[in-house]
Amino acid sequence: MLRIVLFVATNLAIVVLLGIILTVLGVDSRSTSGLVVMAAVFGMGGSFISLAMSKWIAKKSTGAYVIVNPSNPTEQWLYDTVRRMAQQAEIGMPEVAIYDSPDMNAFATGMKKHDALVAVSTGLLRNMSKDEVEAVLAHEISHVACGDMVTLALIQGVLNTFVILLSRLAANVLNNVLSSDEEEGGGLGFFGYMAVTIVLELVFGLFASMIVMWFSRRREFTADRGAAYLTSREKMIGALQRLQMHHEPSHLPDQVAAFGIRPKVGGLASLLSSHPPLEARIEALRRI
Repeated sequence: MLRIVLFVATNLAIVVLLGIILTVLGVDSRSTSGLVVMAAVFGMGGSFISLAMSKWIAKKSTGAYVIVNPSNPTEQWLYDTVRRMAQQAEIGMPEVAIYDSPDMNAFATGMKKHDALVAVSTGLLRNMSKDEVEAVLAHEISHVACGDMVTLALIQGVLNTFVILLSRLAANVLNNVLSSDEEEGGGLGFFGYMAVTIVLELVFGLFASMIVMWFSRRREFTADRGAAYLTSREKMIGALQRLQMHHEPSHLPDQVAAFGIRPKVGGLASLLSSHPPLEARIEALRRI
């Protein structure tokens, strides 16, 4: 329940903040130019504000604790391994965190290469060998080094902008068509307009999500290749094969599920999956 409340509250705060900014700037969303500005502010602004808050959201939603002073050999090894790989990848030292979860998973997030967060689950530390954990950490460091989280946010923001814009333009056209009726009460009315807009946003948003998830799947292959470079191809294949043997579904919250190393079970077939099949990733590594 806490995770849901944090997610809803964060998004509501973003919407309210952007709404206040538009009001202060005197943007009239009823005009075409105002509608474009509004769509861009909410689409791009919402996406990048979410990314800027992603580290905080990830920590709160998973209950992860950041290792500041390692308190045991496992934490020391984890911290030192991330530091070594960050130096290899020429990025700033990320925050290193552990969160309590039975599934074998890890994720990286953050808006900047030199101020990221890398977190691993207790299940991953318990069930993987050091070589396999090392490969997983290299995979997450590769995500940070490639900056693909920013690229993902950019793509999401552009598509959000088009979804917001197109849904309202289509609703305006429908409203104008109905308003041309000379009978009294023509037009959609406020609640009808909002209902049509919401339905159109859901439809357009579904297609937008397919594009975002396509990019998300491609970036997994890139991070796997980066991990093979930082460690070895055999270690990365071994880690993915270990994930194949572990049938426990991902327990990562939706806010950070796309940043994890394993797919979240469920969803609408492969088109809306954030990760490619593990078999495809292993085969791609073998072809290197």
